[in-house]
Amino acid sequence: MTTAPETVDILAVARDQVLERGVGLGEEQILDVLRLDDDHLTDLLALAHEVRMRWCGPEVEVEGIISLKTGGCPEDCHFCSQSGRFPTPVRSAWLDIPGLVKAARQTAETGATEFCIVAAVRGPDKRLLSQVREGIKAIREDGNDIQIACSLGMLTQDQVDELVEMGVHRYNHNLETARSHFANVVTTHTWEERWETLRMIREAGMEVCCGGIIGMGESIEQRAEFAAQLAELNPDECTMNFLIPQPGTPYEGYEVVEGKDALRTVAAFRLAMPRPLLRFSGGRELTFGDLGTKQGMLGGINAIIVGNYLTNLGRPATADLEMLDELKMPVKAISDVL
Repeated sequence: MTTAPETVDILAVARDQVLERGVGLGEEQILDVLRLDDDHLTDLLALAHEVRMRWCGPEVEVEGIISLKTGGCPEDCHFCSQSGRFPTPVRSAWLDIPGLVKAARQTAETGATEFCIVAAVRGPDKRLLSQVREGIKAIREDGNDIQIACSLGMLTQDQVDELVEMGVHRYNHNLETARSHFANVVTTHTWEERWETLRMIREAGMEVCCGGIIGMGESIEQRAEFAAQLAELNPDECTMNFLIPQPGTPYEGYEVVEGKDALRTVAAFRLAMPRPLLRFSGGRELTFGDLGTKQGMLGGINAIIVGNYLTNLGRPATADLEMLDELKMPVKAISDVL
């Protein structure tokens, strides 16, 4: 089979630009990667893995997440079963402080170094911030030194400052999709509002975690646009989620992203962002299965969420840890930040 010149060009360009010089691909180059056919997927994944190993190393960051406040969110994110605007099975509930401490302890026992406290809200009110403060204090009094992240929606500057004072290590706030597609996914707030929260987080000195969901009706061009916009943000961590069509949401009838397309997207995002953590998050079990998860770990991924997600079951933490051991990928140790 004759290889098309453009195929040779983009892989050769990526090898020189990204692998050798550490400069991420631009939007048009990312699009060229996303257009590669299945015959070149193996080479693409191998290159993305080389980039990951060179610029990030072999370690994998393991994280657990817990929902402090579930359901009843006033926003209309079309993918989310926690929106109070859709007839989903999820109902509003709060986790108490002992439950939060127990979850943090169980997360640390898996070897995870990051514990993310999540709430389904537009942004945190005083009650929620008080719960977070009390929860962090109780986790520390339990003797747990796991790094704590939060995902509490859009923030004001005062709220950013308060989280910094609490000792929050990293803040997650996903842009979800390309700017040009966002209004098709969410109508109750804007892409720009999310970007402003991320700007404040960065300027306050917290690590920035930002990614999105693949498979929400975006075009291949918009996937390339999204990767380029994330690269411009330069997050410390980028979450790679794949749509789980949730009953009762506007996206309940959407098709699951095909495994090879998902792997191609993972590799493209790594070539767009050589240095950040690239984390397998929601939807990987449904999209990839066990074999595809391993391929993703060998195709640019260097961080995973273990255990369950917010409203969906994940793989047992032991299964992921066994996989990492089989791949000879050490779990990242807790940093000196704390």
